[in-house]
Formats: sequence, C-alpha cells, structure tokens
Amino acid sequence: MPTIFCFIGFTFVTIFSMACVAEAVGVNWGTMASHPLPPPNVVKLLKSNNINKVKLFDANSDVLQALSGSNVVVTVGIPNTMLRSLNSSKKAADSWVHDNVTRYISNGGSGTRIEHVAVGDEPFLKSYGEQFHPYIIGAAMNIQAALKRAKLDSKVKVVVPCSFDSFESGSNLSSEVHLRADLNKTMIELLTFLDKHGSPFFVTISPFITLLQTKNISLDFTLFKETARPHNFNHKTYKNSFDLSYDTVVTVLSKLGFPNMDIVVAKIGWPTDGAANASSYLAETFMKGLINHLDSNSGTPLRPRQPPLETYILSLLDEDQRSIASGNFERHWGLFTFDGQAKYHVDIGQGSKGLVNAQNVEYLSSKWCVVNNNKDLSNATASALEACANADCTALSAGGSCFNISWPSNVSYAFNSYYQQHDQRAESCDFGGLGLITTVDPSLDHCRFPIEIGTSHAEFHRVFNFQLMILLVTTLLASLAV
Repeated sequence: MPTIFCFIGFTFVTIFSMACVAEAVGVNWGTMASHPLPPPNVVKLLKSNNINKVKLFDANSDVLQALSGSNVVVTVGIPNTMLRSLNSSKKAADSWVHDNVTRYISNGGSGTRIEHVAVGDEPFLKSYGEQFHPYIIGAAMNIQAALKRAKLDSKVKVVVPCSFDSFESGSNLSSEVHLRADLNKTMIELLTFLDKHGSPFFVTISPFITLLQTKNISLDFTLFKETARPHNFNHKTYKNSFDLSYDTVVTVLSKLGFPNMDIVVAKIGWPTDGAANASSYLAETFMKGLINHLDSNSGTPLRPRQPPLETYILSLLDEDQRSIASGNFERHWGLFTFDGQAKYHVDIGQGSKGLVNAQNVEYLSSKWCVVNNNKDLSNATASALEACANADCTALSAGGSCFNISWPSNVSYAFNSYYQQHDQRAESCDFGGLGLITTVDPSLDHCRFPIEIGTSHAEFHRVFNFQLMILLVTTLLASLAV
C-alpha cells in the first residue's frame, strides 16, 4: 500500500509540475508583417499547438477580438511612442484602459483573458538613449490608477519589459555586474512600483545576441550542450548562457534591494535566417535545450528550483517589417514562417512532440517574378538593390538561407520579394524590362522564393493605422484638457 501511495504521489507531483511548466511558456505575437496571417487564423494556430499565453506589442482590436473566448492568457502592449501622452494625462490613461482592457477583458469566460499591461517595449534599450526615461514611471502609475478606477487592478498587473543591455559588467564575465549608470534612479523607481503592486520584472534574455557580442562565450555553451566549457560567475559555476544571463539579472535586482522579485523572461528565442549561426537546425537545438531546462524545474545557481515565473518565446511568426538595425536576423525569430508553417520540430512544453502548421492559409497565385535571361542584365544588380530597399531580402545576407545562390538567381530573389510584397501586381515585376513573371517555382535547395498570403492585409493595416490615429488624437486631446 505505501508503495502504491508513493507512486501515485510521485505521478501527481510530476503531472502538476509539467502542467505548471506548460502554462508558464508563451509566445510573443508581433504583427509587423506586410501580409500578416489573419488574427483568427493565428488564434487557431495557438490553440492547435496548445499555446496558452501570448504577449502582444500593442492593443490591436482585431487581435484582441480574435483572442476573445479562446482562454489564451494575454499581455497587452503599449508602444513606446505613447508613453509621453500617458505620462502627462490621467484621462488618456483612463481612455486607453477603457478601450483596450475593459472592453475586451474576460466577463463570465466570454472575453479576452488579459493578465498584464506592458507599458512600453524595452524603453531602456541603449540605442534609444534617454528619450523615454522621463515618461516610463508616470505612464505606468497612470495606467495602474486607471486599472484601479476600472476595478481591474486585482486581475491585471502593470509591467515594463526591460532590455538586457540595462545591465553591464566590468569585463566579459565579471561578478561586478551593475545597472547602467543612466538608469539608477528610474530603475529603482520602477522596481519599487512593481514591488508595491506585486508585479513581476519583465526582461529580455537573448543568448543569440550575447553570443554575437561577448567574447569567450562558445556556441555549445549557448546551446545547452553538456560538453560546453563551464564559466564561473559570482562564485558559482554555470553550464549554459541562459543561467548566466538570468543570474546577472538576479544579481542586479539583489544589489538594488529586490532579491526576491519574480522574473518573467519577456523575450527569448533563436533566429533561423539572416546571419551566421541563424539556422533552423541551431534554433531547434536551442529551443529543445531551453524547454528541457525549464521543464527540469532546476532553476539557476542563484535561484535553485525557481525557474522564471513565465517565459515568452520570440516569436510566434516571422515579421518582414521588423527593424533590422541590430541585424538582418531580426525578421526571422519565428517558430513559424510568416504563413504559419513550422520551421522545425520541438515540444514547447505543451505535451505535443511537434508543431502543428496553420491550416486554410489563403495565398496569392502561384506566380513568381524572376530575371528575364533574354535581356541585357548589365544593370540587373542595381535593380535588385533598388528592389531590396523596398522589400525583404534578409535571406540573401551573409549566413542567410539564400546567401550562396549564384547570380542572377539572387537578383531573381530580390525581384520576387518586391513582387510579392506588392501583391503580384504586373507592374511590380517590370524593373525596366528585366523582370519576367513565371509559374515555375524558382526556389533552390534551402532558398525558398515565397508566395505571399492573399489576405486583405491592406485593410488590416488601414484599420490598425486608423485606430492608432484615433487613439493618438484622443490621448492628445485628453492631455490638453488636463
């Protein structure tokens, strides 16, 4: 009898632990795509892959409406560009909460399950300078007060996603990690605010970018390989880059007086294209290592048996309009391609061994734009450069999936990218007579010449931009009325 009881107890604990891990893993869902997969299709993709948490970068009404009744837990985002108006006006904050939280939040299980409001997206990012610093705390406080007035403060927590470059060290792997000097006052105010309201600390951890920027960090160490050479930090031994980065955050929070604050990994992932070491194979290796590590519930040397409260993968889908200021790989973080097709197989902690593709995706016609080899191609490269300036050619960059295709196939890739992004209009495959429309797929080896989604993407962006304009005007008028 005791043996049976122990077995049942062990089984219950194991299942409970697995359920906790499954619920704690979510995805970032961005919509910076020229032809985004329609929100209802994305929600079906989430459900078919048992993904129960999403983090959004804005509050698009079509997205929030599609999530209604899905039982997916949502973090709604406020863009950095809105921080100033929300800081200056309580009425603007009330209006934002009413329009983007109260309107959608769960009511008897029929609404959208909003759990967090993310005020800004990495507003402390070093490349932004201090342009957002004066507005972050005020905006967060005004949103918090607006949630309280709406009687939602017990359900919805206010957070501020922070970039990993908020933290610095004296050397590549030094125990003397500290907060950036320009953030001391603002960060302490933020942590005090979060602690007061029981909100977690949201932070990006990017082992891929750490690998690019840090000496003495090996690829194996980043990919959770058991054969990787360990590193010492804070008198602890580290076997992977994730634990080292996470405990860097723990160390700084402790130094600032918040040793026990819950941490949420707001973004973490591995790109599959656009740079060296950005490939589907390495992304799969990293994601499997990460999920296994989270699933083990082992925590980190400074927080044993205490994994992140939540972890959000960057990202659900590729986005061909993301900024590439930090690298061409920025458009290739997705677990899925832009059209919802899985890039690799991984159990993301939800009980299924592979990812399920999006269904019933509507594409444009099976047509591509390529170079007309019967023409004088002496100016073809210049035309390709012009096409890439107005389309997505990141796969052609060094280390990319199309980097090694020969000329003029690379020119054809550029032409086709422009052609697809412009809805396969005949004039978008002209290029001074150098373009030719074909029904023969020109894809080569691992270089895919995509066909865009045939959705009403223009309407999607028109509605979104109109709603954003109305929101900005509303917040401006509210701020003037104060």
